[in-house]
Amino acid sequence: MTAVVDRYGRFARDEAPGRSRLYGEWADRVVDDPAVAAVLARIPATHRQPPLVFAVARLLGAPMEAGDRWADWIVSHADTLVAECERRSIQTNEPLRCAALLPALALIDGPIALIEIGASAGLCLYADRYSYRFRSPDGRTTSLDPEGGRSTVVLESDVSGEPPLRLPEIVWRAGIDLQPLDARDPEDRAWLTGLVWPGEEGRRERITAALDIAAADPPLLLAGDGAQALPALASRAPREATLVVTTPGVLAHVPRRHRDGVIAAARAAGRWVTVDAAGLHDAWNGTPELRPGGFALALDGEVLASVDPLGAWVAWHPGSAYRAQ
Repeated sequence: MTAVVDRYGRFARDEAPGRSRLYGEWADRVVDDPAVAAVLARIPATHRQPPLVFAVARLLGAPMEAGDRWADWIVSHADTLVAECERRSIQTNEPLRCAALLPALALIDGPIALIEIGASAGLCLYADRYSYRFRSPDGRTTSLDPEGGRSTVVLESDVSGEPPLRLPEIVWRAGIDLQPLDARDPEDRAWLTGLVWPGEEGRRERITAALDIAAADPPLLLAGDGAQALPALASRAPREATLVVTTPGVLAHVPRRHRDGVIAAARAAGRWVTVDAAGLHDAWNGTPELRPGGFALALDGEVLASVDPLGAWVAWHPGSAYRAQ
């Protein structure tokens, strides 16, 4: 149980503050209550992440409060909770990540055939269907809207530097995931929106609106391993389009021994766009020098910008547009 207490204590201390008071209180209860910690210790470590366990608990009807009633619920529903966590995985599908991807996609000549590895429900395949509001430090706002007008999904992001900002021309979109979600399926929609932490204002609404866009024009989603499934899927892309493979935030969930294979497959298939922590792999063309708290946005291994992992800000690196071309 020591591993459970340590992990949930770290979550309560470092991750929940500023995002979800309720999740922080639940994590504190795990640390302080041996009976609750013992239930969670029965869950395999790979399915024991606090956001996953807490989302499953909410899905199963746990009281949305901290205290004895919640702890009693966890203990009394232990078997169901453990079994459900074992079959679930974190599939956060944040469309705001498209604000981070957009400057890299803007450097690629279209039309684009887009493939995402770790696609979940495919919401990051619709960068051309969303509206954007990029705010500069001087107060200027750069607005981008699809040809038909303002989208039901409006992505707001702070931007510094001079990144290229234009909507990509995406003519074909597909994704690979171990357990792809269907934006048209009520249960899949409930699970995806349930992964939003309590207290994250606006995020659930944004994901719901993006699910509606995906449901109206579903992408091609395949179940499988990214490196193994990519070559066959890439062969189905239209030949007149530039094939682009994205791995936005997914490589952290791929075992280290398999990451190089995913990256090699992506680079062999076409252009490769990724958003990753600097130390996650060695496929950069140079040592990433990133803003504190930022991930690297890279095109074919060339680091273009520091970005918020979920797309809330983009700090463009001077000269990036020139080097990437």
